[in-house]
Amino acid sequence: MNPADLPPPPKLRGLSPWRLKRSIALGFKSIWMRKLRSLLTALGIVFGVCSVISMLAIGEGASFEAQQQIKDLGSQNIIIQSLKPTNTSTAGEQTRSLVLEYGLTNKDLSQIQNTVPGVNVVVPNRRIKDFIWFQSNSVDASAVGTVSWYPEMRSRDMKKGRFFTQVENDSRSNVCVLTEKLAKQLFPLASPLGKTVRMRTSYFRVIGIIEDQVDATKVDDSSGTNPVESSSGEGLEMFVPITVLKDHFGDVLIKYRSGSFEAEKVEFHEVTVQVENSEQVVSSAKAINNIIERNHASQDYKITVPLELLKRAERTKQIFNIVLGSIAAISLIVGGIGIMNIMLATVTERTREIGVRRALGARKNDIVLQFLIETILLSGIGGIIGVGLGIAIPQLISHFAGMKTIIQFWAPTVAFSISVVIGVVFGIYPAMRAAAMSPVEALRHE
Repeated sequence: MNPADLPPPPKLRGLSPWRLKRSIALGFKSIWMRKLRSLLTALGIVFGVCSVISMLAIGEGASFEAQQQIKDLGSQNIIIQSLKPTNTSTAGEQTRSLVLEYGLTNKDLSQIQNTVPGVNVVVPNRRIKDFIWFQSNSVDASAVGTVSWYPEMRSRDMKKGRFFTQVENDSRSNVCVLTEKLAKQLFPLASPLGKTVRMRTSYFRVIGIIEDQVDATKVDDSSGTNPVESSSGEGLEMFVPITVLKDHFGDVLIKYRSGSFEAEKVEFHEVTVQVENSEQVVSSAKAINNIIERNHASQDYKITVPLELLKRAERTKQIFNIVLGSIAAISLIVGGIGIMNIMLATVTERTREIGVRRALGARKNDIVLQFLIETILLSGIGGIIGVGLGIAIPQLISHFAGMKTIIQFWAPTVAFSISVVIGVVFGIYPAMRAAAMSPVEALRHE
């Protein structure tokens, strides 16, 4: 036979815009005819997408706050704290001498400044915990003796008034600066500026209010460590010139609490050392540790490097996001399985419809396309609703619970894209099963 005499091959019908539009319209019609079933099917995707966005936002917010606290300590800073020894020999010495002596000394500071290269600024402070009074109102808080450049070193902003100056420190002026939390408790109805507060027999004039700061290096005082107040008094601080604190309360700090007597001699409770650049932080911290270790017989100090804490916090954030994202992704997969299950049941219910369409000329591709579009529509609609809830819920949590939440710009897009991909993946098998039916057997189905 001459090849020229053969009939031309049939023209393949492509997926025209009109056919796609019609398939989408049929998909919407099918979903609308089974509104309750479609809604229940899409709920798995809704909650999955919502949980992905919400959990990532909550985790991002918590991580941001933790990292911000560490950044406020200064990436070029090294923080050294005095710790109360807990070993038996030291306790015996305390009983014999009645005064427990430990912690950082002037000798430590002098050697650090003279021998460690790159040290720019040193901020020492002493701390005494007792009741602070304004008239008949009292608050159990801490008086912190420090230097005039403390706010710049620790990135703390003044809310009202000012911090004391170096002149006031040198002249031993009885001035003080309160944290916001302490000011609210001592002066609930009036401005504290210009007022006079009292600790024991010493009086101080309030000249400023400084922002609260949760110290990332804080140690519970009840556990036997001393430099920072216990969690019950967190943020309740009154800053005074360090010269004034030494003059008024001396080198030996005496505490009378609930019938007990305790005397401690601590020259500095905390010292913040700033180096020239962040590359020198780790090596400087090791040099400082070697210096203090030679001067102290017991481990009565603690060195904190905020830069190392920040790196660990960033790594923890990555792990946290992976864990939260994985947990939320499981709910998306469960939602996808629910869609597959419903679509398989739908194929069985619509067997006769499939047979009629095949008998009228519909191809397998048309059947696959119709069921696949219905699956994608279900997952897509569920994804859109889930994105809306996922954006709204973190806002509600921030408003009512006071927790910081951060929605990354990519989170809604990724969550919605995953929902659509799950719709495609879990919709292929039901669509292929529908297309594989024999038209004759489908028409016989009752």
